[in-house]
Amino acid sequence: MEPRHGSGPHPTSTGRLFVPVGKRRSVHLIRLFRTPLGGRTVIGFTSRARLAGELGDDQACVELAEPTLRALAEPLGVTRLIVDPHLVAAPLPAQTILSFTPDRLPREPERISPR
Repeated sequence: MEPRHGSGPHPTSTGRLFVPVGKRRSVHLIRLFRTPLGGRTVIGFTSRARLAGELGDDQACVELAEPTLRALAEPLGVTRLIVDPHLVAAPLPAQTILSFTPDRLPREPERISPR
């Protein structure tokens, strides 16, 4: 895997990371993320508090050793591990509703007839 990136400190000497997961049935699945350029990556946090600060208190996680996380990600073709990332897009509040009205839609482009 490529060297770790991120603005936070490196993992503790034990190499333990809090890794966000999703759950399908009774199986935990490591969440994959995308870098700003679209590459796939796994992320880990050096503390549960850092994970909650970026992904929310309700984000499930597992604690894994760094080599274990790398070994799980590599067969999926994921070669980047980011430690303590600062995510750039915050989720929208649940009550946010996006609405469009006809007067706010773009107008039909004007047609130009050939000469």
